[in-house]
Amino acid sequence: MGLEKEKSDTSIIMDEDEFNRSMEPMLSKKGNVYAAEPDRDPHDVNAHLKVGFEDVIAEPISAHSFDKVWIGSLAAFELVKFVFYRLLTTLLAVPVAFVLGLVFGVLSCIHIWLVMPAIQSVVMLLPSVQVVWRSLTDMFVTPLFHSAGKCLSSVQVSTTED
Repeated sequence: MGLEKEKSDTSIIMDEDEFNRSMEPMLSKKGNVYAAEPDRDPHDVNAHLKVGFEDVIAEPISAHSFDKVWIGSLAAFELVKFVFYRLLTTLLAVPVAFVLGLVFGVLSCIHIWLVMPAIQSVVMLLPSVQVVWRSLTDMFVTPLFHSAGKCLSSVQVSTTED
């Protein structure tokens, strides 16, 4: 293990860009067959999901499997990841998008028609509440603390060491 004397020119028979774009066989190479794909994650919301084979299966220098095993496991990993992602998105993308659209639509409606009017009403009432609050504190709280301060002003604290 790790002492193979094979050529290191071995490679996978699939072109990664072509493999990720289509499930069609690559029979002809007539220049650039596919147009550049639009960036579906322009704000890198799912940057943590950009996981490659080397990020999951990493063999340190001290423990290497045979090159053929490494290449085969790489191909199997990429193929299974690709097929299952396509299968799950085919089954779940439309229903999940429907539910999320419903949830965000309801949340937007609640925010626009309930939350913001309530916040604006409170903001409009705050100046008059401030006047009433200041009057209440001037009538009840301020005299109470002035009296407590006068009563406690004659208290003297001294420390002694034994």
